[in-house]
Amino acid sequence: MTEARRPTDADLARIAPDRVALIDRLLDVVEHEIVPLTRSGVRDGNKIFGGAVLRKADLSTVVAVTNRESLNPLNHGEIATINAFYDIPAADRPTAAETIFLSTHEPCPLCLGGLTWGGWDNFFYLFSYEDTMDAFSIPHDIRLNEEIWRVVDGEYDHRNRYWCAWHIAELIAGCEPDTRDAFSRRAAGLATTYAELSAVYQRSKGSGAGIPLP
Repeated sequence: MTEARRPTDADLARIAPDRVALIDRLLDVVEHEIVPLTRSGVRDGNKIFGGAVLRKADLSTVVAVTNRESLNPLNHGEIATINAFYDIPAADRPTAAETIFLSTHEPCPLCLGGLTWGGWDNFFYLFSYEDTMDAFSIPHDIRLNEEIWRVVDGEYDHRNRYWCAWHIAELIAGCEPDTRDAFSRRAAGLATTYAELSAVYQRSKGSGAGIPLP
């Protein structure tokens, strides 16, 4: 990906001025808010994907959700999160522009569209398309990009007129060594957790959950 297609440090500062606090909070939300929901979800035959919406002002959680494709194949982690966010009464709900969107896995084309139409100017993801395909045995994200839009290897613009997107691993790589190492250990622990969740899903995905693209 060329530098022109990547968000800048200034782009990140407009979303969250404190990079270290942001990474710490994103990893914490995945571990303590999304993973428990996903543990339950995969037992019902759902995929391992989840999402959350946080307030930019203080990084507090608005909603945290997991995949619910066993109920509706469009209920990807991000779409389920968007729906939960907009189910909050308008008087109690921040605008999308006032929030940060966190996805455990890089959003598929459906979810990229949902984030765009939902009004977010940002999203952050823990696992890349390659992780989803290779480590978690779910290849549809890259395949859809290639088969329908001819986007090779999922290399869409991470900086465009609608939003900026960040891979959390790349944010971690830009930290000071001690902080980087601590975050890398936490990310590795989450990778182990998701490998365990993936194994549960892979064992159950032929059990009749009715997901068209398992």
